[in-house]
Amino acid sequence: MIVLPGGGYAEHAAHEAAPIVDWLSGLGIAASVFRYPLNVRHPVPLQALRAEIRRRRASGADRIGLMGFSAGGHLAGLAALAPGAEAQDAVQFVVLGYAITSMETETYRPARLILLGEDADPELRRSTSLDALVTRESPPFFMWHTAEDAYVPPDHTYRLAVALAAHNIPHAVHVFAHGPHSLGLAEGAGDASMWTALAASWLREHAAA
Repeated sequence: MIVLPGGGYAEHAAHEAAPIVDWLSGLGIAASVFRYPLNVRHPVPLQALRAEIRRRRASGADRIGLMGFSAGGHLAGLAALAPGAEAQDAVQFVVLGYAITSMETETYRPARLILLGEDADPELRRSTSLDALVTRESPPFFMWHTAEDAYVPPDHTYRLAVALAAHNIPHAVHVFAHGPHSLGLAEGAGDASMWTALAASWLREHAAA
């Protein structure tokens, strides 16, 4: 499993990197962090991630999953959904935590400006919005968010969930009532801390399918 920390495409959040790998390793899932390029325009991060997926596959990985948080979740979704991927670029399952999914909303604007620039036209913003990229061949998704997230509102998760449902793609969605953005493992964060147990159950089904 490839872990993609958040950070608004400007940095890599440490608490969404090594601690996530340690947790996945405890579940018996081989995982490592991919530190994708920062402060660069699309499609540079996507190309880098696809190259990493190909490298993992060439090293013998059979099933490859992505786990991304915030902007890392956006990149994970792009790699799973954007057209132009080759067979060796494919991923089999995706886990998103409070992910940016839409470049058509004004949230989270700083990440959009880094990735697309100030004058991104509607077509570019649409083509990098995950809900617009879902097809009947898309992989299964697990998504979680908090209703109180002020930086990336849960509407981002809802948008993608509606698109997945419309295309009959297996998915799980959990939106917890309380909690800020960027919770990571969410230890001690009330009900949101349940996401790891829920994801572990989902991963047991999809990581070994």
